[in-house]
Amino acid sequence: MCGTKSFTFWFLQIIGLIGLLALCLWLVLRPRSPNYTIVNFSVPSVNDSNASDHGIIQYELVIDNPNKNSGIYYDDIFLIFYHGVDTVGNNTIPSFYQRKDRNSRVLNHVDVDTPLWTALRSAILNATAELRVDLSTNIKYKTWGIKSKHHGSHREGNIPIGKDGKISNNKKKVKLRYASKRLKLRATRFL
Repeated sequence: MCGTKSFTFWFLQIIGLIGLLALCLWLVLRPRSPNYTIVNFSVPSVNDSNASDHGIIQYELVIDNPNKNSGIYYDDIFLIFYHGVDTVGNNTIPSFYQRKDRNSRVLNHVDVDTPLWTALRSAILNATAELRVDLSTNIKYKTWGIKSKHHGSHREGNIPIGKDGKISNNKKKVKLRYASKRLKLRATRFL
């Protein structure tokens, strides 16, 4: 009887130790979400007195993979710029693979529609403009040659624009944060 109790106790200790080891291994190898940051944002023709009724927004999107053991496959990345409730413009970045522990930089521009350009231009010249950016994509992680299922990624950020057409408030970049549930529901309709 005493031998059975010690064997059971020993067996439970081994199972507990294996479970603790599995939990630690899972916490170390679990992939983290990428970080999205907009840098070098500008509206170049805002101060031009001969400006047309059509504008361009230039931006650089930095995508940081913080994972040491996992690469990331990105589906098409959809970027939408809003001024208030109006859609100023949108852009699609084609799908790509990002190796582990790397940064990717995407330099691109968005064409602003004519009716919205005049309202946006006057708001920028009055130093009251703020754009909201919505980013939506699906990602897959690749860890040790094994691909995960698709994970949705929805981020948003507010970009205050100064009179010079660049990011104001002494900021040089805007980090995109997790989107609110309301915007997640709206963004999933596009995917």
